[in-house]
Order: sequence, then C-alpha cells, then structure tokens
Amino acid sequence: MPAAVRFGVNYTPSEGWFHHWLDFDLDSVRADLDSIAALGLDHIRVFPLWPYFQPNRTLIRPRAVEQLVALVDAAAERGLDVNVDGLQGHLSSFDFLPAWTRTWHRRNLFTDPDVLDGQAAYLRTLAAALADRPNFLGMTLGNEVNQFSAGPHPDPDRATSREIDAWLARMLAACDEGAPGKLHLHAEYDATWYQDDMPFTPAQAAHHGAVTAVHSWVFNGTAQRHGRTAVPTEHHAAYLVELSKAWSDDPHRPVWLQEVGAPAPLIPPEHAAAFTQATVAGALDCPDLWGITWWCSHDVSRDLADFPELEYGLGLLTNDRRPKDTARVLAQAAAREHTPPAARTTALVVPAYPATRSLCAPGGPVFDAFFRLTADGSRPTAVLDSRADDKDHLAARGITEVVTPEQVLRTPQGGASS
Repeated sequence: MPAAVRFGVNYTPSEGWFHHWLDFDLDSVRADLDSIAALGLDHIRVFPLWPYFQPNRTLIRPRAVEQLVALVDAAAERGLDVNVDGLQGHLSSFDFLPAWTRTWHRRNLFTDPDVLDGQAAYLRTLAAALADRPNFLGMTLGNEVNQFSAGPHPDPDRATSREIDAWLARMLAACDEGAPGKLHLHAEYDATWYQDDMPFTPAQAAHHGAVTAVHSWVFNGTAQRHGRTAVPTEHHAAYLVELSKAWSDDPHRPVWLQEVGAPAPLIPPEHAAAFTQATVAGALDCPDLWGITWWCSHDVSRDLADFPELEYGLGLLTNDRRPKDTARVLAQAAAREHTPPAARTTALVVPAYPATRSLCAPGGPVFDAFFRLTADGSRPTAVLDSRADDKDHLAARGITEVVTPEQVLRTPQGGASS
C-alpha cells in the first residue's frame, strides 16, 4: 500500500473514445497521457473492450494485447501507474459483451462453465502480459459488472450471491495466476450497497480482492433530492468509503474511490470545480483511503452519437486536451501533502442483512442519519449491527461511540446524539 493517497484518472481516449482500440494510434495515446501527466496525477485506469480483445471464446487477439502493453509502457514513460479493467463490460450506458455470450449463444456470464473458462483465460492473459511491468498496479475484474446481474438491466444474467461469490474468487485467482502479488480487485456500482436484491453484496466487496472499491455518482437520487451544494451531495463519496468499512474484517482495509465525477446538469459545469473540491476534501478525511481516481480524463467527442448528455462533459480535459477548472482543482489536491486523518470515532449502526440495503440508499434512515451526523460535525463511520457491541472490533477501528439511525434522527438538528 502507498504511504500517501494516490490521485489518478479513468482514461477516456480523446480520439474515438474506447473504440480507439479498433484504430489504435499510439501517438494519440501518448498525447493524451502527456495531458494527464501534466496535471501531476500518478495513475490511470484503462479499459480494454472485451469483445474487441476476445471476439471468440478461444481467441484472445495477440495484437490487441500488444497494444495494451504499448499503452502501459507509454504511461510508464510519463510516470503513470496503470490499473487495467478486464471484462468490459459496461461503459457510459453501453454494454460491450462478446457475441459468444449473447443471442444465439446466450449463456450466463456468472455461472456457465464455458463462459467462466473463457473469462478466466482472458483475465489471466492480460495480467500475464503486464506482470513484469513495474508500473502495472493490477487488474480490476471489470467495470461495474454487477449491473449485468439484476434489474434495472433489461436482460440480466441472474445469479445467486453464492454463485457470485464463486465467480469473484475464480476470476481474482485467474488474475493472480497471471500476475502474482499485484493489486487485483473487483468494482461495482452502488447497487451493491443500496439495492436489496443485488446478488453482489457489501460483504463480497469488503472481502474479495486487495482493496475495497467504491464508485460514487450523485445522480443516484442524492443530488436530485438534496441539491448540488447539500451535505449529502458533497459528501456522498465519503459516505460510500465509510459505509464500506462496516463489512470489512480488517479494521484498516484500504478503500479505493475508483470512480467519482461531476455529472451535469445536476452539477452544472460552472459549479463542477466547487463540487470536485468538496468531494475530494471529504474523501481525504476518510482514514485508510487508497486513492481517488476521477471520472474521467477527456470529454467524449460530440462527433459520437447516442451517449447520455452528461457523458459528453465529464472529462477533466476537453476533447482537444485543454484542462478545465476541475482538472486544476484535482491537480492542486495531488500536489499538496496530506496528513492522514484521525480515526472517525462515532459509528452509525448498519443492518448486516443484505435484503435491508435500501435503508442505506438515498432517502433511507441510515443515509439520512449519516448526513445528519456529518452536518453536525461528528465525522461518522459505520459498523454492522452484529458488531456494535464487539469491543475489540470497535477499539481496533478507534470507535468510541455507537449510535443508531433512530437515535440520530429523533434528535433535533444541531443537537447532540446519544
């Protein structure tokens, strides 16, 4: 683990978006990486598109793998470490799944034996190709692959939590076989923490892989309900970081804020820098934070059709590689020395049972109580109800006060909790 918090960006190529893999131009990639490195960031997260790299279950294209290695080497030349997402999967509202898993070859992504063999071979191959690169951080299994396993996806690949547990263990093992000892992990969108019927569970997020990853997006009802400058909106990322800790057996398991961004129009462009500054400050006040990786590096070109409107303007840099105010905010944060924050001594009780996750979602009592405490300045964290009386667990995390949502919410705003 690094001694200091890492600052990075999710790399969205300025030319061709992720379709650049079809017409890979290393000079264009180098220019993009130059514009990222100029911000003083130290890592990127990159996204091979799964059907472009593995168009047939037994064909992993050597040329595509070579291009990925060339990208990682170009990043190294600019002082950038690289995390690689494998099973892409889902990006910016589009699904990218190989034909051998769909329509006439429809097979479950999480349970079909042949699909699992193909996925494991693919992840192992990418990891092995990069294993000797010093700037290769490790693999993320895929981008928010939990969205394939339940609604609101229009055609989900249903699986039980037990089956997902086995899938995660096998895929992470494949990554480690390819690149032993690297930082391999998995990452889901916030339905893992908020959606009662999601088979990817908080316990899996907090137990599988080298770190816990959270993705924070305030278009999930937070900004709609509370507004762009409200405490829940500006501290949503910190909430997910601290909520995730309730399920970890390791009192100091690192948490990676792997995706966070400023989505318009909920966060208007003229307010994006202020939102970025507040979000980063809130996350940095969380102990055991591995890093912050902003979404995303470059805007999506207006030449590309059918993206949700918000996707076109999420970049720290414009499509012609000019930094925005948000880039300057993140660069300034990356340039400062950060003192590790003190322990969060007040813990809010969270129900351990996965079918009650909606209590933690926007509008739920856990969510509302956490931000009542935050507004009152008590810097809360979270603890499972099954551990609320475990003195050793509480002491290991530095927790000295435990409160329930009911206790917090029945106390007048600004009053002391009990």
